Amino acid sequence: MSSEADVKFEIGHVLFIDIVGYSKLLIHEQSERLQRLREIARATEQFRAAEAEGKLLRLPTGDGGALVFRDNPEAPVGCALEMSKALKNHPDLGVRMGIHSGPVKEVTDLNEQANIAGAGINIAQRVMDCGDAGHILVSKRVADDLEQYGRWRPLLHDLGICEVKHGATLGIVNLYSDDAGNPETPKKFKVEKVPEKEVGPSAPILRKSIAVLPFENLSEDKANAYFADGIQEEILTRLSRIGDLKVISRTSTQRFKNSPDSISQIASQLGVANIVEGSVRKAGNRVRVHVQLIDAENDAHLWAERYDRELDDIFAVESDIAANIAEALQARLSGAERRAILAQPTTNLEAHELYLRGRHLWQNFYAPGYEKIRDYFQRAVELDPYYALAYAGLGLYYSFGACNGILPPDVWPEAETAVNRALALDETLGEAINARAGVELYYKRNWPAAERAFHRGAELNPNFADIRHHYGLCLVLFGRGDEALRQVEHANQLDPFFPGLKLHTGRIYFFLRDYDRARSQFAKLVELQPGYAAAHEYFGDACQMSGMPAEAIIRWRAALALSGEPEQARLLEETFAASGFDAAVRALARKQLERLQEKTGRGEHVPAYHYMMAYMRLGDTDQAFSWMAKTVEEPSWFALQLGVNPLLDPLRSDPRFGEILAALMPNN
Repeated sequence: MSSEADVKFEIGHVLFIDIVGYSKLLIHEQSERLQRLREIARATEQFRAAEAEGKLLRLPTGDGGALVFRDNPEAPVGCALEMSKALKNHPDLGVRMGIHSGPVKEVTDLNEQANIAGAGINIAQRVMDCGDAGHILVSKRVADDLEQYGRWRPLLHDLGICEVKHGATLGIVNLYSDDAGNPETPKKFKVEKVPEKEVGPSAPILRKSIAVLPFENLSEDKANAYFADGIQEEILTRLSRIGDLKVISRTSTQRFKNSPDSISQIASQLGVANIVEGSVRKAGNRVRVHVQLIDAENDAHLWAERYDRELDDIFAVESDIAANIAEALQARLSGAERRAILAQPTTNLEAHELYLRGRHLWQNFYAPGYEKIRDYFQRAVELDPYYALAYAGLGLYYSFGACNGILPPDVWPEAETAVNRALALDETLGEAINARAGVELYYKRNWPAAERAFHRGAELNPNFADIRHHYGLCLVLFGRGDEALRQVEHANQLDPFFPGLKLHTGRIYFFLRDYDRARSQFAKLVELQPGYAAAHEYFGDACQMSGMPAEAIIRWRAALALSGEPEQARLLEETFAASGFDAAVRALARKQLERLQEKTGRGEHVPAYHYMMAYMRLGDTDQAFSWMAKTVEEPSWFALQLGVNPLLDPLRSDPRFGEILAALMPNN
């Protein structure tokens, strides 16, 4: 007799169906509605075709049922749409449906009846539970697959994240057309949740608080968008140096570019009392800037001005705008702050344009061609050897790239040289001080010097969220979790919508082994940025450590698909369905190890940490420790988080772990 362990999972494409309000019906009404629902389902083309080929499993439930299609992921969607159209003729029959593809298996229950079990069934039911009568909801995993087909794409409408049983969360997409489905937002997504007591609580809105929204590019040449963005950022930077103001970071205000929200709605979301909006028109050597300061509560214009100037007068325009805004808000300015507002960073307009182009590309650092950022900054300093901001940009490029393993460690000296030059020209630059902290910590492994840089940067640049963000992420590495959370809380108030900050906030909770809050943070992030691969990956890590293997597989699969690795995503899911979680992790690790070796063979830089993690997941402890020693030798972020990363817990009891870690920062 076969045991349950001998029964293999397979991927099933599940349509879960439920009659809404079933328990309130009389017994004869329940029977009648169930019979009608069965007839409608059996009449669909997909049901009949799959049943004829022996590729359909049926699971009856008290108030509906589940249909499992064996080899066609589109079949449950087509079946649901056909049923939905038929149900329009039965207004008294309220039905909701949920669709998911995942592992299922046929089993025999205690009554010797055939049954179906597995995460595919369970998750399909949870997806369905998020909807109301008429809804056809699909999991994000299914939606990602359907997005590949043009005929389904117009029917998919992302709803975000829904919390389901056991504190788990699922990405949900509403599927509807003009004649099927329900376009209304499900009630579960309309419920206003009580905010959790964690990083990022709402703070009272200060009267002297401001957000500078993205400036509209009115130039005939739309390629001048970089210039409009640069004007906005430079005005914001000047204002952010004023300690008497609270100024929201550009990475959060970018969210509201071309936003349909009203000024008061935007201000409420950003937690400010005042909004600056404007437009830029650049034509030849002339530039027109229109700007206005608005009291968000009553939509009153506190100040407005239009500037028609020569291009070489642009810094004077920016200084005048910042000074007038500060005066309108009655901000107190120190002598140093007034000098910062009036500063002219370069006299070379060509160098300035190159710098703006480099900053405009910074958000695409991880994309192919990111080295253009370096080229723009390098050409800027060649044209003006006294351009501190351009040197700071170069320093950030090299230090950020080396810290995150994107660039090889041998670029650290170039990072240090550029940072030192920037600070020699302007010792108050927050960007350069932040990069200096990175050089001291990751390259020189001198934590006290890095911490002094963080303190100085925060003092000189009170509204520069990046400093506190970076400092908080480093504090957790040294066992100072409470301080870390206070720093990122402050950063979140200045930069409430920056995905990178939310990612690292969740990672801090993960390092502190507060997996519930880590999952909550990552759930909010993937709702904010569904296409953020790293958020799904880290969400999966948190699910793994929470004892939620099926949810971990879902998140990792999404991360792989979003990273352009669909084959690895399928391998992970299929191995999980056939052989379970541990086998799936090993199969993925083998494939990833092959990819790492291919990159190394092509001469590309691959951080030792990636090899270490692959070997650890394969169960090759000796190789894992060999690569851990190499990780410690490489000056990067990966080395410093070895001591706090829960994923490495399986190795901690081995004496080699402590010996290798002891060599990391012996003098700190």
